[in-house]
Amino acid sequence: MQGRPAPRRRKSPRSGFALTAAAAMLTTGLLSWPGTQRAEAAPTAFVHPGVTVSRAQLDFARAKVLAGAQPWKGAYDQMMAGPYASLSRTPKPRAVVECGPYSNPNYGCTDEREDAIAAYTDALAWYITRDDRYAEKAIELMDAWSATLTNHTNSNAPLQTAWAGASWAKAAELIKHTYTGTWPNAGRFATLLRNVYLAKLINGSNSNGNWELTMMEAAVGISVFLEDKASYDSAMARFRTRTAAYVYLPSDGDLPKTVPSQNLNTRDKIVAYWQGQSTFVTGLTQETCRDFVHTGYGISAISHVAETSRIQGQDLYGTDVGERLRQALGFQSKYELGAAVPSWLCGGSVKRGLGPITEVGYNALHNRLGIAMANTQTLTEQNRPAGTNNLFVAWETLTNGDNPN
Repeated sequence: MQGRPAPRRRKSPRSGFALTAAAAMLTTGLLSWPGTQRAEAAPTAFVHPGVTVSRAQLDFARAKVLAGAQPWKGAYDQMMAGPYASLSRTPKPRAVVECGPYSNPNYGCTDEREDAIAAYTDALAWYITRDDRYAEKAIELMDAWSATLTNHTNSNAPLQTAWAGASWAKAAELIKHTYTGTWPNAGRFATLLRNVYLAKLINGSNSNGNWELTMMEAAVGISVFLEDKASYDSAMARFRTRTAAYVYLPSDGDLPKTVPSQNLNTRDKIVAYWQGQSTFVTGLTQETCRDFVHTGYGISAISHVAETSRIQGQDLYGTDVGERLRQALGFQSKYELGAAVPSWLCGGSVKRGLGPITEVGYNALHNRLGIAMANTQTLTEQNRPAGTNNLFVAWETLTNGDNPN
């Protein structure tokens, strides 16, 4: 450890508006860090559409696109020009999707993920254009899979279930609660989400943290669609534990927090799990020294769950979740933008490639709460319009970019 900087708490650059907002959350009991955990409780009544994107956010985005305003119009054009919005797309369902490590073997893995993203893309296209053909295409995709799929197998099955489930939940939520036509097989799709997806997700994972974070994102989204309060509470509790174990804050102590079931009960075990990184500083994640691609998956899932929770009326941004998200975005953005990597961090080099994952957290923390996030802002604006990672993140400049709702 000699010659390496001691972990230190960074001063928060919160504006007066942000402090006022935090004070208001304390007054209303929403600010639960480091005390009560009530921010993870299911709402009395679920809000729909309410998985990552709300009706107010959709209305804002639609108005901007129809007015030709940027960056939303450019983001919409990008989405519509790609293959996911194609009305000639043919679903490729199969009864069993088998995904091995790094998708080897890949029996239906890519097809399922891409059909799910396409269904969400079509749902967004329907909402903005009010062209029934897009809603009908989304329904065609969902119906094809709900009539066929029975299981996910092999080692990557939990992660595959999460990736596809996250997109299916968003697509189903928009179609069920905004489409003015009919969806006769909506109940069958709900059964698919409950029996094939949620059942495999709800108990989490002891793999790298991005697995469980994405699994809980999908579980939370599916729980909203199903209006399943027990599953929502279970997924949220697991999400809170995993988020605390994924992003380091100095308030955690000398070592990062851990997930009890992983039995990381010595410093050596923790360091090994953190990819050999032994110096812990604000905003470092469990996978920073693995690569920024997987780190981006974890950060994205944290932002998606926090956003869904906010739409459902319980604000996680005022808890440690929001602080960890802010610091993780800022830390990774700094090095993604090309800052020199010190020798104590990941042996002096990082593998960049954060992906299109900053819009949701940046909008919530900077635009709504007024928190200064210079590096995240630079990266977000530089990467607009944010597209898709072809796994579970899609079109977030369109839906969340500078969106006040």
